[in-house]
Amino acid sequence: MAIAMNAEQRTGTTKGELRLLRLQGKIPGIIYGKQLSDAAQVTVDAKELQSLLRSHPNAVLEINIPSHGKTSVMISEIQRDSLNRNVLHVDFHQINMNESVKANVRIHADGDSQGVREGGVLQVIMHEVEVQCLPGSIPDVVTVDISSLAMGESILISDLKLPNGVEPSADPEQVVLTVLSPQKDLTEEEAEDAAVELAEAESRSNEAKLEGVKSL
Repeated sequence: MAIAMNAEQRTGTTKGELRLLRLQGKIPGIIYGKQLSDAAQVTVDAKELQSLLRSHPNAVLEINIPSHGKTSVMISEIQRDSLNRNVLHVDFHQINMNESVKANVRIHADGDSQGVREGGVLQVIMHEVEVQCLPGSIPDVVTVDISSLAMGESILISDLKLPNGVEPSADPEQVVLTVLSPQKDLTEEEAEDAAVELAEAESRSNEAKLEGVKSL
């Protein structure tokens, strides 16, 4: 179900005008879309946007574009201040509810891992997974049950339980999280092996992210 969001037409484009809008509690944004003759410059309420980003960052929004009417969009990019992380600008992308889209969905590890109970260390390699599906099927979060995960075992992309119609974009063999042996119990050779294994997992994760960026 789409979430309604209000937007106002924006005319200001200079740095000074955009700064004044932010001081008034508004965030400047642009709405792009095939069905729009031109990109629509808008502002949205800063508190409403922050609340949305915390709870449903991948939500389908029904936004009323001044001079264009209501349309379905998703947030495609957020620009933040490098120091205080406040949102400076937001881009929306018009979507067709019958065409699949790509979105990054947060991964939540649920449960008390067997390996951690035995003294292992849970290493999270991926905090999000990119999925492809219809806009209305994007999950808010992908929950992973790690209660039976033993020391030395890993959860892969292929192990994720996704809703019907939702497919991961990343390599199925990519490591999502793993339980490492505690360093104090490792010999020097075992520690080196663990470090290599972790580096390889992180490298595969980074390579998959780069591939995902290239495919967009």
